[in-house]
Amino acid sequence: MAEDGVRLEQASRLLELRDGADGLTVELAGPWTTAAGLPDSAELVRRFSTQPPPPRLRFETGRLTRWDSSLLVFLERSLGDAQRAGVEVDASGLPQGVRRLHRLANAVPPRTDTGGTKAEGWLARIGHHALSVSAGVQEAATFVGDVTLGFARLLVGRARFRLTDLITALADCGHRALPIVSLISFLTGMILAFVGSIQLAAFGAQIFVANLVGIGMAVEMGALMTGIIMAGRAGAAFAAQIGTMQVNEEIDALRTTGISPIDFLVVPRTLSLFIMTPLLSLYAVFIGILGGAVIGTLMLDLSWTGYLAQTKSVLNLTFFLKGLIKAAVFGVLIGMAGCLRGMQCGRSAQAVGVVTTSAVVTSLVLIVVADATLTVIFDAIKW
Repeated sequence: MAEDGVRLEQASRLLELRDGADGLTVELAGPWTTAAGLPDSAELVRRFSTQPPPPRLRFETGRLTRWDSSLLVFLERSLGDAQRAGVEVDASGLPQGVRRLHRLANAVPPRTDTGGTKAEGWLARIGHHALSVSAGVQEAATFVGDVTLGFARLLVGRARFRLTDLITALADCGHRALPIVSLISFLTGMILAFVGSIQLAAFGAQIFVANLVGIGMAVEMGALMTGIIMAGRAGAAFAAQIGTMQVNEEIDALRTTGISPIDFLVVPRTLSLFIMTPLLSLYAVFIGILGGAVIGTLMLDLSWTGYLAQTKSVLNLTFFLKGLIKAAVFGVLIGMAGCLRGMQCGRSAQAVGVVTTSAVVTSLVLIVVADATLTVIFDAIKW
């Protein structure tokens, strides 16, 4: 108890209030630290609540020995009370370090929107979603137009990109994708043959499994499975590469130097997919036919020569052209979707992951829509 009494007595000598003609003077003396004990500021608060309040508040710190953050807290409260009472504050008498910390603490105004947000109605949510979709469609349309102009500049020899970038993209979309394309295509051919054999065996028409696998792989599954593989492999890679460049401000640097990011980044990547996806699709067709032949010979007791002869008799150039056209369209869509999402990337590592996922999803949706559209068109023109 005696020790507490000594601390209270010391604290009372730290703060002295003097009324004068020019206002209220606050003298701070001794050690203003938490360990030394802090004075009661109730009297100072009472002075601000009197009517009329003092016209001016000034400080004297000539006898102040040392201080810590407790002094800054006291001043923040006192100055706040003074401002609310309309009292003019003269802080020139405070130590320079205190004034600097006070300016730093008040450099950014306090936020007023930290409370809970009011829930929007369903109509407002629909409106915001519609506006977001409209903005996304406009941005995508602008991007498609820019890429079209970029390919036009490429045709006239005015596109600016490095040949090594195109070669690297061709390698990434080409022979480096052969293992996964081979595996998926071989298994797809086996699945088609196995599913078809269950039904055809009931009619004793096992030989027509070759027709099913050949036409299915040439027209539909070869291009579709290749497009799905490239969407998950190349489309995601393009989005991550360009997104990382966006985070590192490399795309801003390209614009600053007068180089179009569309020409330098998007055109070679999209062109590589346009070239390599049909070739991979054609390769996938033959691997799928090989997978079907394995099922035909092992489960249906068909000979290799008979299976391949039946496949050759049913396939013609039209089937292959349909598949190649679809694959080329898929390649362009995958390249543009991946590059678009990469260009839309934010400035954080999390944003790179978001756009990578979005690129794959967008590519898959576009592939399915384009596949259905082209199938309807081919049927409408009787091709």
